[in-house]
Amino acid sequence: MALEGERVSLEEWIPKTKVGKMVKEGKITSMRELFEQNLPILEPEIVDFLLPNLTHEVIDVGIVQKQTDAGELSRFKTVVVIGNGEGFVGIGTGKAKQLRFSIEKAIINAKLNIVPVRRGCGSWECLCGTSHSVPFKTVGKSGSVEVVLYPAPKGTGLVAGDIAKTVLRLAGIKDVWSKTFGETRTTYNFAKATYNALKNTYKFVTVEDWKK
Repeated sequence: MALEGERVSLEEWIPKTKVGKMVKEGKITSMRELFEQNLPILEPEIVDFLLPNLTHEVIDVGIVQKQTDAGELSRFKTVVVIGNGEGFVGIGTGKAKQLRFSIEKAIINAKLNIVPVRRGCGSWECLCGTSHSVPFKTVGKSGSVEVVLYPAPKGTGLVAGDIAKTVLRLAGIKDVWSKTFGETRTTYNFAKATYNALKNTYKFVTVEDWKK
C-alpha cells in the first residue's frame, strides 16, 4: 500500500531546516549520504524526496480515553510501520479523533524515525554473499519485550511472529531466525523491539566499513 494523501507536493515544499534545504537543492541525493553525515531528519518531506517508493502498514489501532471537564475524550491511537523493502524501515504512532488523521500522524512520525538496516548473509550454512538476511546476531528491546535476530540461510523465510514479520519484510529482510522474550501481545513494544534490533545492525563496525 503506497503512501498517499501528502499535505503538499514535493514541488511546493518549502524546506524549514538546513538539511531540508540541502536535500531540495540536490546537495544530498540519498538517505545513505544523510546518515553517513549524521544529519537529523526533522521534516517528513526529506524522506519523501529521497525515498519515493516507501510503503506502509497499519499494525495496530486502539482507542485511548482522557478524562476532561467536559467528560471523556476518546481518540484513536495508531501504530504504523514504513519501509522501502531495500534497507530502510521506520515505526511511528499517532493519535487523533478521526482514524484517518491518526494514521497520517503515525506515518509522519514513522518517517522521522526511519533508519538504515545493514543486511547481509551472516549464516555459515549459506555464505552466498547477498543481502537477504542480517549479517550477524542482533538484539533489540522495548518495554518488557526483547527480540533476538539470527542470520538464516536462503529459503528459510521469516521465522518470527506476525508483527515482527511485517517490520522485517518492510526492511528488506527475507530470511531470519528469531527468539522473543517478554509480553509480545503488546503490539507496539513487539514491533519497536524488532525495529531496534534492525537499528542496532549499524552499531557495529564491520570489515566492509574498514575498507571504505
